[in-house]
Amino acid sequence: MKEIKSKVQDFLRQNDMEPTDISIDHVCQAFLDEMEKGLAGEQSSLAMLPTYIETEAKIPTNKAVIVMDAGGTNFRVATVCLESDRTAKINDYKLFDMPGLREQVSKEEFFETMVGYIKHVADKSHKVGFCFSYPIEMLPSKDGRVLYFSKEIKASEVEGLMIGENLNLAISSSLGVETKQIVLLNDTVATLLAGRADPGAGRFESYIGFILGTGMNCSYIEQNKNILKAKDLDTNKSQIINVESGGFGKAHRGSIDREFDESSVSPGVNVFEKMISGAYIGPVCLWTVRAAAKAKLFSEPISTKLSQLKELNTKDLSKYLYDPAGDNLLAKATEGASENDCMTLYYLLDRIVERAAKLTATNLSSVAIKSNKGRNPCRPICIVAEGTTFYKLTSFRQRVEYYLKQYLVEKNNVFYQIIAVENATLIGAAIAGLTN
Repeated sequence: MKEIKSKVQDFLRQNDMEPTDISIDHVCQAFLDEMEKGLAGEQSSLAMLPTYIETEAKIPTNKAVIVMDAGGTNFRVATVCLESDRTAKINDYKLFDMPGLREQVSKEEFFETMVGYIKHVADKSHKVGFCFSYPIEMLPSKDGRVLYFSKEIKASEVEGLMIGENLNLAISSSLGVETKQIVLLNDTVATLLAGRADPGAGRFESYIGFILGTGMNCSYIEQNKNILKAKDLDTNKSQIINVESGGFGKAHRGSIDREFDESSVSPGVNVFEKMISGAYIGPVCLWTVRAAAKAKLFSEPISTKLSQLKELNTKDLSKYLYDPAGDNLLAKATEGASENDCMTLYYLLDRIVERAAKLTATNLSSVAIKSNKGRNPCRPICIVAEGTTFYKLTSFRQRVEYYLKQYLVEKNNVFYQIIAVENATLIGAAIAGLTN
């Protein structure tokens, strides 16, 4: 086994892909530097987007708020009421297709479709929390302008328009009811806010919202005095910053990372995300396996089989790491392989996942340190984590926490606790609508 480990690590080291060669401290310092530049409005790979959403206000209880969640291909609508014990009651829930999912829609059709979706709850509250998980430019009014649509949504006329303003126009025109007080936010910000509904929320000094599923991103709470690019802020207050951490461009990428990136639909975009997230880690592993086969790390018959694999998604990767002899894609590709070949493949994939976990911990450590909170172990930072990659990829969360304990807690004396909140985006949107 030692020889196989050494062989795999030598190969990865030659391609700048070996996790032990990553210095968390070095990458963390680079991440913090990019955060500072982003907050100052200087050139940075981290957008550091102000959301103008604050977290100091007390959450009203026993008051219903309309919540909307536009993310991916689904559009969810409900009402949420937070009870005095912080229990969130979700009522009037309905699930629809995202407008523009199946065909191109005009701006009128886009907003009128949304109004039709909320018709059954329009009289429930004048407040709306709207989790809109597409790129938006937030304004101090808590409204946002659509920059562009991703995820195959076809609504080009809506790009550049204010969401809340145009939705209110459609509500007045179609329903004849009073306009709503709409607060716009994205899924990472909603995830952070959902932590405030945790029964033990009072023990936390601050919050981080973290999503690692198909994509990855995080948000945290920053003092307004440090947000130099935003004007006329109350420097005594703070607000949530959407980091857009998938864009971080200062982590050292290996030769295989670069080759994979060049083959992607958007070369040079979100290069950090392409080393970590669920949409990419499976394919990066496949590219690594192909390179290893070319370098003759496997016997010839197995090299041929592995080289012929056309795709590898993160679910397939996870199944193999959980049970290398089970019913999964990679087990079938290595059927009849020698023990050495099987161990080589396993350890190769294991190292790429280890690297992703180490980089994820670096991201979270950087944001936690920047928040300047969590120094008291009795009042840690709450990391509200969402996403199938974080929770479902075999042993991934444990690896991340290993590095967080080692670097964030033991070296930097910053304490944290990771929690999961069911229906986090709906609850977070409700808290945004009630408190802003």
